[in-house]
Amino acid sequence: MSKFTRRQILAFFGASAGAAVLAPALAEKAFGNNLGTNGGLKPLNFTPVRLPHTLPIYTQQKSYLPIGIEQGNVLEPSDDARLNSYTVIDDVVVPPEYERYVIVRWGDRVFPNQEDYFGYNSDYTTFIPIDGNNLNDGYLWNNHEYVSYPISTVAPGTPSNLAEFPETYSLVVGQDLPQDKTNILVLGEFMYNLGGSVVRISRSNSNRRFAVVRDPKNRRIHGLSGLGINRQRTDGYEKVTAWGSKSYQKGDDKYLIGTGLAATEVFPLSSDGLGNKIIGTGYNCSGGTTPWGTILSAEENFQASSTFFVGVTEPVNNNGTQTRYTKGTTGEAFGLVGEKYGWMVEIDLADPNFRPRKHTALGRYRHENIALRVEPGRPLVCYLGDDRRGGHTWKFVSQGTITSFFDKNNSRLFENGTLYVARYNPDGTGEWIPLELNTPTNPIPPSVLASVEIAALGKATRNGSTPIRRFGPSEDPADASVFVGVDTTNEAEILPAYKDKKLSDFYTSQGAVLVDAFLAANLIGGTPTARPEDIEVHPRTKEVFIAYTDGAPGSDGYPDSRIFVVSKYSADINAAQPSGALFKIIENSSDGTGTTFRWERFIKGGEAGAEPGDGFANIDNLAFDSQGNIWGVTDMSTEAHNGFGEGANPEPLTIEHTVVGAESPSQIDSNLNARTSNLVGVFGNNWLFFVPTSGTNAGEIVPFAYGPPRCEMTGPTFVGDTLIISVQHPCENVPFNSQRLLNRDIEMLNLDGTLFNQKRSVPLGSNWPSNIEGNPQGAPRPAVIGIVRKQPSDRFV
Repeated sequence: MSKFTRRQILAFFGASAGAAVLAPALAEKAFGNNLGTNGGLKPLNFTPVRLPHTLPIYTQQKSYLPIGIEQGNVLEPSDDARLNSYTVIDDVVVPPEYERYVIVRWGDRVFPNQEDYFGYNSDYTTFIPIDGNNLNDGYLWNNHEYVSYPISTVAPGTPSNLAEFPETYSLVVGQDLPQDKTNILVLGEFMYNLGGSVVRISRSNSNRRFAVVRDPKNRRIHGLSGLGINRQRTDGYEKVTAWGSKSYQKGDDKYLIGTGLAATEVFPLSSDGLGNKIIGTGYNCSGGTTPWGTILSAEENFQASSTFFVGVTEPVNNNGTQTRYTKGTTGEAFGLVGEKYGWMVEIDLADPNFRPRKHTALGRYRHENIALRVEPGRPLVCYLGDDRRGGHTWKFVSQGTITSFFDKNNSRLFENGTLYVARYNPDGTGEWIPLELNTPTNPIPPSVLASVEIAALGKATRNGSTPIRRFGPSEDPADASVFVGVDTTNEAEILPAYKDKKLSDFYTSQGAVLVDAFLAANLIGGTPTARPEDIEVHPRTKEVFIAYTDGAPGSDGYPDSRIFVVSKYSADINAAQPSGALFKIIENSSDGTGTTFRWERFIKGGEAGAEPGDGFANIDNLAFDSQGNIWGVTDMSTEAHNGFGEGANPEPLTIEHTVVGAESPSQIDSNLNARTSNLVGVFGNNWLFFVPTSGTNAGEIVPFAYGPPRCEMTGPTFVGDTLIISVQHPCENVPFNSQRLLNRDIEMLNLDGTLFNQKRSVPLGSNWPSNIEGNPQGAPRPAVIGIVRKQPSDRFV
């Protein structure tokens, strides 16, 4: 990793708006002009956590190697950053200068109705102080994204060989669930565990730890809030108003409402007959916070199938309404029409009378989060991502303008404006294309999207397949699909029909366009990207940082290989890996409302010995601290953690750095294939890191923490001197009570690009946080935690 001079650091953020265009893939990076209160370069004031893989920071700084719960050794810096053996600890491991503690966990009964409980799979967090000047007392919001084993053995995606293993629902909630995924109680409890929770938290100056406070405003907003309005229906769902006998399981009138054109042009056509009324919010991933005190929660993976049945129908007709109920799903069970899910939801934590609303002007897709640019007298600018393979990067510009930062009337700006999709050009420029009825259709041919991979390998993964809206009826009467997969083998046959067309040739209204935003964006030439997850606007420079999690193509689309690394392009052991990257957009307009921009690849995923590679994989949620440092968490797939698969007896995955493309025959065992995606196994558990924008380590990946086995760390939020963060799905899809260690050798890259082997030991499952609370074999539970310095400080780092 190259070092940066003070002049470079000052130049980057201090004058970036007028700087010359830089190459999209930066050979050198320079950082912000916030150099501390003394204006000088400062070293780290804590000991970075030692992870299993090699990082340049370990050659320059002492590091903390965990060896047990709250136990570890401090290692001296060394030119040799390799560790020949590594044992993973079942805990949230933080530097020795810090402590972690649990604030609230799944199943906690912290609501006025003692039958209500805190939801599952904690994700996005945010904090709204009750008194804006007091960061010690306020309302915490926590998203609940999805359900997975070990909550129940019938949870979507549970490996079949876990069917006889214990589940945690009965242990934590105190009642049993039927072992039948069609049972209304099962489906209802799964939907109840989605959405979000509002809880008041506070702390005293003596213990400096946040804890939940009993408050009448503590409440759940979940996947079936407002189910009672089904009584108003006439389509056969009028009796589906409860999923059990407990008070919280009976439908209430706390429904949500929609705003914008989809709410006025599409929802009146919905088959539920409820018009602008909406039952619940679910599938809530990340989000955002407004300066005027409301929060925004992102509905992400709302799409359902027979396997992943907790969801609704995604495909819609040309008028924006769902094609049909998807059989065997929660959508069908409760009459949840698909067009009312996949939106950005606004909630006022301090005001239970504020009816949550879904802002349809922001588009319907698999929302990951939202980042706001708020300047009085200017339009509201929002940046958003569609977290799927081939998903798009979005911008919304309001029709009206901001009054003041704190005026709650600003919420109306979400209701009218223009939604744009980003088109990246290979030369580092880009444009925002409006998603409007009169926008011409101009799909990017798969042969263009895949051109870099084809040039390197002679073929493209999945033939560059990209879904686009079907034009005209299918030749097969039995095919009711509304989209067609175009790829390098059929583009010459399919794409000519899309010439000289507009979105108005495919949709009956602007509201319908917004409902089908993903396919509409493919039609007008938006760039398919590498799973855009979190987006944050730098508080000083207004540059837009985007976490692209994974470059590998999938069934939803093919990321543009001219912009993203989509597979491993050669058998060279240190070739670039398709493990995501952190990008940034620099708007050409001073207020962000223009339609052109520049883009740069800021840091690249992959092992630090790869070229390029900065020593992380699958970056997800982002946050800026008070010093302008960039913090990120990783989202490596559960099925590859530490190089082991899932289930009762996880098998070691084949990890070979000679793999080419998406996969290739193993060089060690000709009976096996090596998959490029397995390379993330070298990184261990999911972890939290930051990139200093000042000091002697500016530009380096600095590991700060890692989480328990099979978890994600999500939703980092800085509240004064405390980092609040979620620990999601510890022990996902493996047994939690076996107390076994898995052992294997893992092939890894050294910093110089050569290979070495490491002996890795990792618990089969996890008992966190029960194991740090006196119950070493207790149930794993998603939770929200706080991290704070042991010695008081006025800031986190």
